[in-house]
Amino acid sequence: MPGIDESLLEAMRLPGARGAAVVDWISGLPLGAVGDAPGGDIEATAAETAELARLAAESGTLAAPAEHSGPPGHPEPPGPAASAASGKEPAVQDLILTTTDSYHLLRFVTTPFDSTVVLHLWLDRRDGNLALARIRLAEMADRLVLA
Repeated sequence: MPGIDESLLEAMRLPGARGAAVVDWISGLPLGAVGDAPGGDIEATAAETAELARLAAESGTLAAPAEHSGPPGHPEPPGPAASAASGKEPAVQDLILTTTDSYHLLRFVTTPFDSTVVLHLWLDRRDGNLALARIRLAEMADRLVLA
């Protein structure tokens, strides 16, 4: 099973890939990065990626599952950390941010422990294939080994 470096190199083989990173969305720290970063600053990009991921993951409305299986009288679903710890899929699987010349794909990584990691792929809009990149990023996230 591939680690962070191998997964990032695999992401960069996707058509139109400009940069990729593995980011802890709680701390905003990059755990690994390859290629370019928007604005040229990997740390700033990781921090902003983490902020976007955290906003989506902790949103009571956007991240609410279709069916609530929690205790009666508690309308708010468990947070993403509780979902990961219980072995359930997180409510948010991925995010796609579209700009005039690129796509940013963020894929949440599910692990048996309290995962707070997201894969970020920066994809050129002209040369990239969004559907293919989304499928491959999901596969990479499923195989990623965090050590």
